[in-house]
Amino acid sequence: MSVAPAPLGWLERLLDAVHPPRTVYAHCDIPCGIYDPYEAQISALTVLRMDQLIGELAAPGPDTKPEDRALYASKVARYTAVKESHAERVKSEVRVIWGDYFTADHAKQFPQVHDLTWKVLKQASKARQGTSLADAQELVKQVQEFSELFWQTKGAKTRKIPSLQKSGGELVVQIPP
Repeated sequence: MSVAPAPLGWLERLLDAVHPPRTVYAHCDIPCGIYDPYEAQISALTVLRMDQLIGELAAPGPDTKPEDRALYASKVARYTAVKESHAERVKSEVRVIWGDYFTADHAKQFPQVHDLTWKVLKQASKARQGTSLADAQELVKQVQEFSELFWQTKGAKTRKIPSLQKSGGELVVQIPP
């Protein structure tokens, strides 16, 4: 479990007090056999989009009105919170697929799976720590590679399609047989 950075800790506590978190239900550990890296891809694109939005914000100048400063701070906090949440979601989705779906036979056939998973997890952390578009774009790229590898283990061919999201980018999808 990660701890929120100090500057955002008070904001998260305030948001929790105003709008208490709801109970959510996550993927099971049965394993059920239902896996798809789609959510990891969408979350990686969300990280990219939040970095884009942060980069588009005009920093307040010395003569900025207090209400405009507050609006700026609110936007940065919201975008950062969403970015961090989705970077963690990338890590969670990839860890579940890696830990529950991939087998020793998959690792023999695709020996790069462990290294690629490690790289995705590290890149998600790196993208979470800053606002570099290059880091977010690298995360998207690595999650796409992970998605392609996942579908290869199922014998499926893949292609990239435009995501049609504001962040741009592409999604790796399986080609129906």
